[in-house]
Amino acid sequence: MVPVPKPTKQIYDYLVIGGGSGGLASARRASGIHKASVALIESQTRLGGTCVNVGCVPKKVMWNTALVAETLRQAPSYGFELQSQPTFNWSFLKGKRDAYIKRLNGIYERNLGNDNVEHLHGWASFVGPNTVRVQQSENESYEVEAKNILIATGSKPIIPNIPGAELGIDSDGFFDLETQPKRVAVVGTGYIGIEIAGIFNALGTETTVFSRTKQILRSFDSIIKDNLLKEMETTGVKFAYESKVKSLSRSDSGILIEYESAGQASSLEVDCVLWAVGRSPNVEKLNLESANIETNEKGYVVVDEYQNTSTPGVLALGDACGNFELTPVAIAAGRRLSDRMFGGEQFKNAKLDYHNIPTVVFSHPTAGTIGLTEDEARAKYGDANVKTYSSKFVNMFFSMLDHKEPTAYKLVVTGPEEKVVGVHLFGRESDEILQGFGVAVRMGATKADFDNCVAIHPSAAEELVTMR
Repeated sequence: MVPVPKPTKQIYDYLVIGGGSGGLASARRASGIHKASVALIESQTRLGGTCVNVGCVPKKVMWNTALVAETLRQAPSYGFELQSQPTFNWSFLKGKRDAYIKRLNGIYERNLGNDNVEHLHGWASFVGPNTVRVQQSENESYEVEAKNILIATGSKPIIPNIPGAELGIDSDGFFDLETQPKRVAVVGTGYIGIEIAGIFNALGTETTVFSRTKQILRSFDSIIKDNLLKEMETTGVKFAYESKVKSLSRSDSGILIEYESAGQASSLEVDCVLWAVGRSPNVEKLNLESANIETNEKGYVVVDEYQNTSTPGVLALGDACGNFELTPVAIAAGRRLSDRMFGGEQFKNAKLDYHNIPTVVFSHPTAGTIGLTEDEARAKYGDANVKTYSSKFVNMFFSMLDHKEPTAYKLVVTGPEEKVVGVHLFGRESDEILQGFGVAVRMGATKADFDNCVAIHPSAAEELVTMR
């Protein structure tokens, strides 16, 4: 439904601040399923938050685009004779991608209306523990009261405080690029930096990644981060290791990056600098102090296992809390929260279990993980109680190609029963393979359970049930 000019109820059962994935999921479950009176406040002109507008969804479109580019380069090895060298029109794709996102925005609007969630537009800030001011413009505002208030405002990219930092773009700005840059620097080696660097490189942009260390994806298992780093280098991505960007400035033909690498001063000229150095909670305008809502040293809203903040009746979830900053996590937490608050006795203990959450990096190739890394398992259970099984091989798809892209899998098990406490996948289609094995890990599967599953042949996934 389109935003209403003013709230229609004096007091709502539930007021949701933030129209991203988590807020929408929680609002719709509370109103559509449990029939609570619900209003949702969103400051932006389009619903869906980061994921739909400048995150997961358009990113996957770009990843698919890069995959098509790779497939075109691989086609001759399978006997396809391309009559001419295909060219890529970035602007054409951007137009189609933006139109697709706009359609999704409309679907979200309609879904709010279908579930009787009142959509309020403006900037939200707390007046008290049960009251929120909605600022529609500089001179117009009103107040809304609710028995329960949810903070689901997400996070935003961090821009470092260095000279010329404004000459770079963040991950949001990546989706605003009208044309493809020929030379790009990506500063940061987490999910976002690695994914975008892979897209740029696959589409033919000369790509350099700046890393503060000698590794990427710091929190991932070594079988993922080591193999992915080597593959990225093999396929043309350049890395500036142990580097610190000192400043950006305009040059005659681009942007000049002044940086230090391993203690040595250096410089690089590019057409585009993309900051991927982290994200921070999007809460600074909420006036949390007026409702005595506690935040931690990084500014994230502090919550318990049921998403309760330090103030009774005020809840928070998703990236604003900094706990597993993933869209499906926010959605699941939001739905369980609404079940618990409005679903009656059968849902009185509903909450999201934050253990064993699967996640995927849409790199080139993809990587996926669930559970503990080998290092984490050894720290938790002790070396004597941890064993690993691993396999590195070439996916059959590459049997016809000159470049033999690797695939590498690892299982981390513990105890005499060899319970699987970690699954780490690197290689083609790891994103699709992980979901089913994630279910197995959640159910407490052992290595014997994996072994007792008959292999699907020929497939890459069969390696997970045939490891010795």
